[in-house]
Amino acid sequence: MNIDQLVRDSLREQAAEQPTPAPGLADRVLTVRRRRRTRALAAAAAATAAMVTIAMAVPLMNTGKDDTRLAHVSAHPEQTPPRDMIAAGDLALAAYYTWETDAHGAPVRAYRILDPKTGTYVKTSKWSRVAVAPGLRTAAVLERNLPARRIGLLDLRTGEVERWIPVDRGVASVEFSPDGSKLVATTYGRNPDLRYKKAKYDYDGDGEKDWTLGLDAPGQSSRTGFYILDVASGEGSWSEVAGADQLGVRQDFAFNHDGKLVQSGLFSAPYRQYYDFAGQQVAVPANEAYASWRNESGLSPDGKFAGGGFLRGTRPVGQSRSKLLDPYTGKQVTTVRGAELLAWVDNKHLIAWDFTPDVKSPSLRLVLVTIGSDEVAPLSGITKGLDGAAGHWTPIFAER
Repeated sequence: MNIDQLVRDSLREQAAEQPTPAPGLADRVLTVRRRRRTRALAAAAAATAAMVTIAMAVPLMNTGKDDTRLAHVSAHPEQTPPRDMIAAGDLALAAYYTWETDAHGAPVRAYRILDPKTGTYVKTSKWSRVAVAPGLRTAAVLERNLPARRIGLLDLRTGEVERWIPVDRGVASVEFSPDGSKLVATTYGRNPDLRYKKAKYDYDGDGEKDWTLGLDAPGQSSRTGFYILDVASGEGSWSEVAGADQLGVRQDFAFNHDGKLVQSGLFSAPYRQYYDFAGQQVAVPANEAYASWRNESGLSPDGKFAGGGFLRGTRPVGQSRSKLLDPYTGKQVTTVRGAELLAWVDNKHLIAWDFTPDVKSPSLRLVLVTIGSDEVAPLSGITKGLDGAAGHWTPIFAER
């Protein structure tokens, strides 16, 4: 479930409990999100942006003996979008992006990438896609014009491309394996992000044409397959895997939990398709059958939990909760605070988006949550909008 759906469901559930909000609130929230989506350094020692480092001691589930302390949490609850590094344990906010729209109607990402020397996020307009490797030393980047014919390996300390990996087929997405040794690059016959304007697509009723998918057959993907590339040598192989029409235009590949397979999403069960590195479709791994691509957190590091969706019946006003599932059965094991689970810090802590207490204007902030505790630790300031809106930003995490 995505944030749009959370807003709709949560506002509906609140109606019976609280005074009715202004008419059309949910529609206005979603309309603004849709309209904005389609349009569209200070040193580390700077006193005005001092880093907040805290050590959390919170109870964990089913134990009174384990060490519950999570050290080195760098939070900036006064900053949105963040200017200074956000991190929890060994997990860092490595980069984030906002959305803009180019002259051709394609949504493009405006990135801010962590500079590990200064601990600040630096804006760049050079890249259409950025993936950060574990260790926060290297990022894989694609240039603006997609599909790209080369993949850059960016040195995060210098901000310069250290090496280019040429490819015979155009790629429009790139992701690292969990250990950072490999890349999966998704290939496309044309830019999967292109849009066009057509008079009948005036979704928000403002009298203006809205951007929609730029295809002869809307919803048809031009995906052709994927490369598996060795980062050290740049060598690898390409496998042909066509797109699945039910998913629309962009259908990127990513590595699975242990990095032995690649996967792409589906809207219906089993929610993901898995392939070996030769491009042959394989069965869904037993422990990933319920880790839907819509829930970004996936499996916990020890494999005991799969991040589930938003728990219906909980209110966004400081009380939102999400499900944690048994990865083999899909049954709910417990719940944890947060509206959308994003990434596991360790086996007991996660980073999540959570709603703010303002009912009239639902907004989000990045928080640290703990299994077995109702406490949340704000990591970022409050966004000025939901996914795709001008004030919203999308996080990218990597181990440091």
